Amino acid sequence: MTRKLFGTDGVRGTANREPITAQTALKLAMAAGAHFTRGAHRHTVVIGKDTRLSGYMLEPALTAGFISVGMDVVLLGPMPTPAVGMLTRSLRADLGVMISASHNPFQDNGIKLFGPDGFKLSDGVEGEIESRIDAQGNGALGGDLAEPHLLGRARRLDDALGRYIEFVKASFPRELRLDGLKIVVDCAHGAAYRVAPTVLYELGAEVVALGDEPNGMNINDGVGAMAPQRMCEAVGAHGAALGIALDGDADRAILADETGRIIDGDQVMGLIARSWLQAGRLSGGGLVTTVMSNMGLERFVNDLGVGLVRTPVGDRYVVERMRAGGYNVGGEQSGHIVLSDFTTTGDGLIAALQVLAVLVASGQPASAATRCFEPLPQRLRNVRFQGGQPLEVAAVKRTIAEVEAKLNGRGRLLIRKSGTEPVIRVMAEAEDEALVSEAVDTVAASIVAATG
Repeated sequence: MTRKLFGTDGVRGTANREPITAQTALKLAMAAGAHFTRGAHRHTVVIGKDTRLSGYMLEPALTAGFISVGMDVVLLGPMPTPAVGMLTRSLRADLGVMISASHNPFQDNGIKLFGPDGFKLSDGVEGEIESRIDAQGNGALGGDLAEPHLLGRARRLDDALGRYIEFVKASFPRELRLDGLKIVVDCAHGAAYRVAPTVLYELGAEVVALGDEPNGMNINDGVGAMAPQRMCEAVGAHGAALGIALDGDADRAILADETGRIIDGDQVMGLIARSWLQAGRLSGGGLVTTVMSNMGLERFVNDLGVGLVRTPVGDRYVVERMRAGGYNVGGEQSGHIVLSDFTTTGDGLIAALQVLAVLVASGQPASAATRCFEPLPQRLRNVRFQGGQPLEVAAVKRTIAEVEAKLNGRGRLLIRKSGTEPVIRVMAEAEDEALVSEAVDTVAASIVAATG
């Protein structure tokens, strides 16, 4: 079923421009609410958001749509994306919604939907919801609208923050503490601005908090996972043991060791996989990651005696493969780490706590503990374009084929169009660093030339 509204991670766009308008949010809520209204029980939807100004527009529009089809609404306020998945399950809700554009700037926003199991919806279910929206446009509301006496109600969950804080703390080994560790955490002026510093403090750490003063328009603005340099500098300035830079909805994190050096997400996954394997906790016979992960990670886990499964880019695809194969560790090189023993989606804070657990238990500094393998030279370049389909241009196709032929047997080339912005990502990997750079630059130049 073709999806027009939903992208790779929900619905996303510029706020107050289609599809991120109050009108479309209302229609989406009515369609999603009707789809998940099954049985005679009182139906409930949980709604969380990050700190964007446009959340004040989308939250009431969604609330009105759900109430109109007879769903009760539980409002969480600013909370990380993984908290929505957790609370949807905890409250036995029928649906969860997160209003966020993750790492995008404040003028963008998005709507992510979670099923009653706390997992993001499949492509098929999103397609069915779009069909309902199309039917609304044709005037076919049918029996979706509730009778006046069956309209839903809305309430705020006053203890949402405390519930999630205790949930995150419970992911840290009970016998360990963070006493004596100084930790820098950059909250990106986003959804975790209250949660993250509190969790780390209550586990015993001395916390240096950055990006914890949201004003509706400063989310991801020179802070957080999209601009980790500030966090890295603070680690050095304060003599911290670890730095954590979260993105706007806190479902991913960029870490830095005690020297202020960024720790690659592949190294984080390798560290957690090895730690859990040694503890007898690793399930599924390995870990799941995307096509973007370095070949060095694959060699590392193979040497551990376990496997690595690759998926298309997107944490939802990682999660789907994890569920299908019984894996409990997976993620993306970009910092989305999914630990299904605890969460249904990426959780930057919980992933960071697993790294901290290794540091505390081993007594090693982060620079030593997180250097699990030697990565192959890899380069990623984002090429912006304005309209059209650059990858369908004959000259671009020809260039890609030539570069792939040159890399054959010596490396790999990966090219994909972003699902959230007008960007084509060009990545190459090989033992020869010069060959990698040449491959990326050649393909990028071809795309630029084709798009003017």
